[in-house]
Amino acid sequence: MEFMETIRRRQACRAFQDTQLSGAQLDALLKAANAAPVGMGHYVSVHLTVVQNKDLLEKLNVGAAAFMGDPSLRPTYDAPTVIIVSCDKAEPEEMNYCSAACVVENLLLTAADMGLGGVYLMGCVRALQDRNDLQAEMNIPDGFMPMAGMAVGVPAGELPARDLTTERIGSDIVR
Repeated sequence: MEFMETIRRRQACRAFQDTQLSGAQLDALLKAANAAPVGMGHYVSVHLTVVQNKDLLEKLNVGAAAFMGDPSLRPTYDAPTVIIVSCDKAEPEEMNYCSAACVVENLLLTAADMGLGGVYLMGCVRALQDRNDLQAEMNIPDGFMPMAGMAVGVPAGELPARDLTTERIGSDIVR
């Protein structure tokens, strides 16, 4: 797919089929994550956790919904896969958030390129920061903090390409 077509198709997907990702799809996503820029090139300060276990995904949903104050929420949108980006607590927090955002955007663009749906997850990852028990169940390394994530899977419906515009975000060109 041409890159600008991928950009046109990259959008938040909040409804997924129950179909699990193939090994090739997951491998492509992980390669894209590993190609993302991270602060100071400290790739050892970033860790990916791929959660496909339905019981753990349910615990993440329940914990995040409680954290957000609405037990009826499904913060992972019942996607079959959630990828959590964690960063070394010893690194500056601002850099960690920037690195995690770059990793997740690479994941989201790759998902769009493959015709998958994805959505950036912040609220449920924020809730996970306070849950050492769930972090342990997900094998998030000691000394690492969940910073961002994505839900990914086959979209439940069509995700039509959007028109690209320069009107959504205000901008100034200073010459």
